[in-house]
Amino acid sequence: MDLLALRHFQTLARLEHVGRAADQLRIAQPSLSRTLTRLEQDLGVPLFDRHGRRIRLNRFGSAFLRRVDRVLAELDDARQELADAAGLARGIVAVATETLLPLTEVLRTFLARHPLVDVRLFQSAATGMADQLRTGEADLCIGSQPLPGKDIHTQVLLDEPVLLCVPTGHRLAGQGRISVAELTGEPFITTPPGYWQRTLVERLFATAGADLHVVCEGEEPEGIFHLIGAGFGIGLVPAFGRRIGLPANVVWLEVADPGCHRVLSVAWRQDSYLSVAAQRFRDHTIEQFSAVLP
Repeated sequence: MDLLALRHFQTLARLEHVGRAADQLRIAQPSLSRTLTRLEQDLGVPLFDRHGRRIRLNRFGSAFLRRVDRVLAELDDARQELADAAGLARGIVAVATETLLPLTEVLRTFLARHPLVDVRLFQSAATGMADQLRTGEADLCIGSQPLPGKDIHTQVLLDEPVLLCVPTGHRLAGQGRISVAELTGEPFITTPPGYWQRTLVERLFATAGADLHVVCEGEEPEGIFHLIGAGFGIGLVPAFGRRIGLPANVVWLEVADPGCHRVLSVAWRQDSYLSVAAQRFRDHTIEQFSAVLP
C-alpha cells in the first residue's frame, strides 16, 4: 500500500461517501473506488459495509483508521519539523475559532510581524474542534468550551463576565442588574446549539426555571449585537464586545448569576509537533489578550 491510498482512505472514512470524498480529493469516483478495492485486497478484509450507494466504516475500518491517522500525522509532523529546521521563512498555521471577531486585532498585529506566514481560519463549533486538532486540520483552537482529551493542552486567554444586551428604550434598560427569572418569555437572540452562548443561556434559564424563547439563531456575535440594537430581541454578549466598542443602539446589564461568564482559551495537542508558525501565533495571541485585560 502507498501513502496516497492511505490518504484517500482517510478522507473516505471521514466522509463515508464516495462522491463527496472524490470531490474533496479532486479525483474521479471510479479511481477512488479502485483505490479502496486494492487497499481492501491488500489488507484481506473489507473496511466498509456497503448499503447500495452508501458506505459505512466497519470495525476493521475503524481499527485501521486509528492507525492511519497516527501514521499520517507523524509524517506530516516530520515534514513540518524538517521545514522548520531548514529555516524556511514561510509557514502555515491553521486556526479553528468559534468566532472571528476577537481575532481581528490579533491577526492584524501578527501578520504585520510575520508577513510570510499563511494563516488559515475555520469557524467551528466546540463539538468539532477536538477532531480538527486530532486530524491535523487545525493546529490551534480558540474557544469558550473545554475540549475533551488528555492530549489537549489549553491556555486561558480571557475570563470575563457575560452581559445582557437590550435595545435602548427596552422595559429593562434602566435596571443595571437583572435576574434570569425576569427574562422569561423575552425574545432571545443567540447562537445555534453547540456554541458556548447557547449552552450558557440554556443552563442559566433551566437553573432559574425561566422560559427561553429563541427568535433568532446566528453564529457571529456582531450580527447578534446589531439585531439587538435594531429591537429584534435581547441577548447575552461577552464583556469583550463592550471593551472593543461595538457600535449599536444597546444597553448593557449585569446578570445576577455568578455562572454568567465565559473563559476564552487557546488549545493545541501536546502529543504532536507544533510548527514554528503555530507556536508564534499561539504565543502572540496570548500576548495580545494579556495586553487587553483590565
